[in-house]
Amino acid sequence: MYQAQPPLEFIPPKYNPWFLRLTHLLLPLWMRSQTALTTVEAENAEVLTDLYSQFQAGKIRFMLAFRHPKTDDPVALGYFFSQIMPKVAQKQGIKFKTPIHAHFIYDRGIPLWAGSYIGWVAQNLNATPIQRGKADWTGLRSARHLFVNGAFPMAAAPEGATNGLSEIVNPLEPGIAQMGFWCAEDLQKAGRTEQVLILPVGIKYGYVDEPWDEISNLLTELEVKSGLAASTESNEDLFSYHYFRLLRVSEHLLTIIENFYAKSYRCQLPIISTELTSDKNEALSMRLQAVLNEILKVAESYFDLQPKGNLSDRCRRVEQAGWNCIFREDFKDMKSLSSVEKGLGDRVAEEANIHMWHMRLVESFVAVTGTYIRENPTAERFAETLLILWQMVVRIEGGNTSKRPYLGKQTAKIIIGEPISVSDKYSTYKTNRQSARQAVADLTKDLQISLEKLI
Repeated sequence: MYQAQPPLEFIPPKYNPWFLRLTHLLLPLWMRSQTALTTVEAENAEVLTDLYSQFQAGKIRFMLAFRHPKTDDPVALGYFFSQIMPKVAQKQGIKFKTPIHAHFIYDRGIPLWAGSYIGWVAQNLNATPIQRGKADWTGLRSARHLFVNGAFPMAAAPEGATNGLSEIVNPLEPGIAQMGFWCAEDLQKAGRTEQVLILPVGIKYGYVDEPWDEISNLLTELEVKSGLAASTESNEDLFSYHYFRLLRVSEHLLTIIENFYAKSYRCQLPIISTELTSDKNEALSMRLQAVLNEILKVAESYFDLQPKGNLSDRCRRVEQAGWNCIFREDFKDMKSLSSVEKGLGDRVAEEANIHMWHMRLVESFVAVTGTYIRENPTAERFAETLLILWQMVVRIEGGNTSKRPYLGKQTAKIIIGEPISVSDKYSTYKTNRQSARQAVADLTKDLQISLEKLI
């Protein structure tokens, strides 16, 4: 990422049934040895087995729109498909012609930070990549073709990225709804009668045992790294004591970040006075939103972008602008470039990567509120918030944020919602361009509500 490179190549999906069988066979062992997950449970799975049966009978085409709180989500879903769904189908007396699987749509950037082998794995599992933040016509055509003609249903995360929180859904991107309407359009043009559906799928994580000792140790680590003296506050209520420490270290870190951006980048940060709010949580949330906005402006200013939309939208535009400086169209033929041209290209790539760092800092906090823990004071919510804070500190230190601290064994619960009919809304979509935009917005809103209900 510090050197200019040719444009990212599309990784074409290539279904390998033997590799899929091997993946299904080894997944339980891999999950328990390489992740904190010990069990995966399912709710309302019968809805999905019925949809798969209709899909294989040629009656419907559908996409699973799943929540994406963590990077463990593909593992949990893979376990659900390979271990739970066959048993549920057997109880219902349903026999499937092919393995239970889906054409996953994934971010083309994942193999860049997770390793190129991830691209190979995704390719052989018939997943299809797409570049976020730009009109990736090759990626869109692939996903559109698979939605209409693929051997399996589609699967994608409408949030576009993880947010680290099991019980908050990010604002959804409109791509899922748009692809649903494209599928209905393509089917109608082909004279086919399948109905098009989108199925909301929730994913929630929990701890087998409440990890308060591990939480305390991680709080101590963050206190030390941020230069805070050990807390002398005593409280018999374990939760209240840890919450006090979390607020204390959060306020301290936020002050450090505010001072850094005010001094180094001349950011103008508002003063949150007691006249605006006397609630410490609300004040912290207001300060956080203000500094996130200013941090993004630093990156946007470098790439000459206007701050439009919500934080997630702005992050995607910054990311794509950075990629355009690193993966360059004019570097397709690297051999034809002189060493001077390559060197100058590398300087631009290095600067772009540095400014994308600001965006990564914001990306971790797009869903964080000042009330998430207080609304439902559970160990799970506490741990999720603390891990986001840890990720920020490690990112500032220049460490590896993918190697997260182990807080304890976890469980995952897959919750299947009720399918949303795209076909029923297609007549409105095809009326005119304005109606199409409104239909996409309305369908995205319906999906947002459905996913929020599942948590």
